[in-house]
Amino acid sequence: MGRSDTDDEVQQFQPTSGRVTGVLALLLAAVIAVLGLVEGGLPGVVVAGAALGGVLAWAAMLRPALWVTRSDLVMRNMVETTSIPLAAIEGLAVRQVLAVSAGDRRYVSPVVGRPLRKLVRPLKEPAAGKAAETPYADYVEDVLRQRVDAARSAAGVRRGSPEQLALAAGVRREPAWLPIVLITGGVVAFVVTLVA
Repeated sequence: MGRSDTDDEVQQFQPTSGRVTGVLALLLAAVIAVLGLVEGGLPGVVVAGAALGGVLAWAAMLRPALWVTRSDLVMRNMVETTSIPLAAIEGLAVRQVLAVSAGDRRYVSPVVGRPLRKLVRPLKEPAAGKAAETPYADYVEDVLRQRVDAARSAAGVRRGSPEQLALAAGVRREPAWLPIVLITGGVVAFVVTLVA
């Protein structure tokens, strides 16, 4: 999905988890696939399973991205990219994932989230004389709320109004063909080697 806004109006958010696990899973899959192909001692189903696992690790843990432009919140997930007009966003919350509601739909991004232990256990008070650091998930939520409020003001719409609901029709979803083709090919190869 192209970015039409200028670079200074685009703010990309860093992932809060999953990158290390994704890289390790991808490396393990690559090692197994290469050993299976070069050495030839591994069954085809193992090689195909490793390749499928690597594709799934990349698509689920490394491909997702989240950024905000002057007018849209863009969520790149496993098999699609969704652009949501900021003024159409009725609510958002960062729990284990970022959840955004616009119109009668809910959109989720795994890029920014809080660990379950932080959601269950209350935050510790900072030690005396130390300033409390704002958790990154809180920072992202604050930035998005400010951008949404500014977009709503600029569009002259109130939260929950019919005009805001009409803006939700501007949500764009585009399939990500590369991961779709790779996942489909991996599943087919795995099934073929499994039944062969």
